[in-house]
Amino acid sequence: MATTTVLLREDVENLGARGDIVKVKAGYARNYLLPRKLAVAATPSNMRQIEQERAALLRREAREREAAQARAAELQTLRLTFTRRAGEHGILYGSVTAMDIAEALRERGIEVDRRRITLHEPIKTTGDFTVTVRLHRDVAVELPVTVTAQDAESERKESQ
Repeated sequence: MATTTVLLREDVENLGARGDIVKVKAGYARNYLLPRKLAVAATPSNMRQIEQERAALLRREAREREAAQARAAELQTLRLTFTRRAGEHGILYGSVTAMDIAEALRERGIEVDRRRITLHEPIKTTGDFTVTVRLHRDVAVELPVTVTAQDAESERKESQ
């Protein structure tokens, strides 16, 4: 198998952080990393350019981490509640997904990309859950989420 050495321009999960030099299979680099501009070939000229950018990168990284920590402080006081139609045993007719959680946060004025919300599978029952929101590589927040069943009386009022 042919491998190639690339210089990561962005954080790539399970591979490395921005600025790391990693060896990957040639096809992975050619078909995924390079077209998406997640990495560049590790040539001597690219290495020099990255070394010059590294100081700016460290400053930007520090700013992003501070912003993520400020956002994390905001999120720690928050508790999300969703009301959904459910059957007799607390099984939801639909589900609560990462997109629903991101939308609820957006309504509260907090922009979080839905891909940053770690939800292994959609929530399909009523109850209390904990969802992890990764704001930064080093900053993650445990967000409490409560899912309740919609009242039968309010359902009848809505259908009339």
